[in-house]
Amino acid sequence: MGLTVIEKSHLVRKKRDNPKVALVLAGGAISGGAFKLGGLLALNTYLEGRKMNELDLYVGVSAGAFLAAPLSAGVPAEELIRSVYGGSPIISQFRPWHFYWPNFSEYVSRPLRAVRDGATAGPAMARAFYEVLRSHRGRRLFLDFVKEPGWARAERLMTPVLQEAFGTAALSTSLLQYVPSGIFDSKPLEGFVRENLERNRLPNNFKLLHLLRRNSLYIFATNLNTARSVLFGHDEDNSATISEAVQASCSIPGFFKPTRIGKDDYLDGGVQRTANISQAAAKGADLIIAYNPFRPYVNVGDGRDRRYRSMAEMGPGVVLDQTFRSLLHSRLELGVKRLALDPRFRGDLLLIEPTEDNAEMFNISPIDFWRRAVAAETGYLSVKATLERHHARITRIFEAHGFRTNLQRLKEDATALRAAREADQSVFDVLEHGDEAPPASRLRVVK
Repeated sequence: MGLTVIEKSHLVRKKRDNPKVALVLAGGAISGGAFKLGGLLALNTYLEGRKMNELDLYVGVSAGAFLAAPLSAGVPAEELIRSVYGGSPIISQFRPWHFYWPNFSEYVSRPLRAVRDGATAGPAMARAFYEVLRSHRGRRLFLDFVKEPGWARAERLMTPVLQEAFGTAALSTSLLQYVPSGIFDSKPLEGFVRENLERNRLPNNFKLLHLLRRNSLYIFATNLNTARSVLFGHDEDNSATISEAVQASCSIPGFFKPTRIGKDDYLDGGVQRTANISQAAAKGADLIIAYNPFRPYVNVGDGRDRRYRSMAEMGPGVVLDQTFRSLLHSRLELGVKRLALDPRFRGDLLLIEPTEDNAEMFNISPIDFWRRAVAAETGYLSVKATLERHHARITRIFEAHGFRTNLQRLKEDATALRAAREADQSVFDVLEHGDEAPPASRLRVVK
């Protein structure tokens, strides 16, 4: 369907004077982030009165945090699109090395640690063996092994030796400890966010940004050692800077090494939360606009198409992709159902997603930097189709919260977009052509 709606605000009542509107952005890596940008621009085109960078509350997870941070700081979505190919006077260009920066430090430090540990392992084992043989139990185990050698007796003898040599920590280690914890380093992501906040004289601090913008930004990450979700925000955990929180939330396990902040290590916020719509509700949102770019693809043939193939025939990459999408989406669906049943939530929710038969978006790898224009176009057209299909119902909800809608303008933009498919930059030019963004000088003083 592409749209899930919860209506609990009793729209026949008198409108609130100042309804609180929240934007909740789920993860999605490079292609999911571009998909969301295209969709946000479609919403900017469709809505009148307020734009996506003029809302009251922002909740971001993973790639959603990477977008939520500048949006909450007042950066228009059009400028974020421009920055992809270097056309923004406000935001610097987002380049491949911001995402694909090798984990050089661990490529060097982990092998060096292996060499060091290997050099000290022999002497440590010799000392430990000597200490064990000094005990009555150790001598008995040694004599038993000499009389009747075998694996079981060797294991009983060597267990106290290994414990003496390498300690008895609660968590055992293996040779994998000498393998880097991630292929890439997410530090350039932190630098990109920090530098662009600084160049626009915007605070890289949750409390100061809240005072300046009069809105709220919340970013989720996962503490690696406790396996618990951590919420960064001006009235939550504000021990990290905004750029550090974004980096932590984007640290995809295995792809990026964990992000160290203080004494704690963090992983991608999507490990624990797909989008966390409930957080927006808990912070008093009257209208929640949630955007999730990832959902499983429904691959059902009609029996007549000879080209149809089961996903099992398409290789392990497709199987794993479908598996993770299913896990993330089922968790999101559960959160939506809980919110619908929660008597404390008396607002409205619009959850926007790709349709379940959107093969084009499913075929784009989440980490494919060079297909970001296609993903942005797909996001724009996907949201456009959803807004057209549900225009009457969506308009009623938006108008109840102070928005006006303009479907005709959205249709005209989509026509231009389809004509610009040949070149990536042309696609971005069409996506960004809406209301002109304020110049940097105005952006710096928006409150």
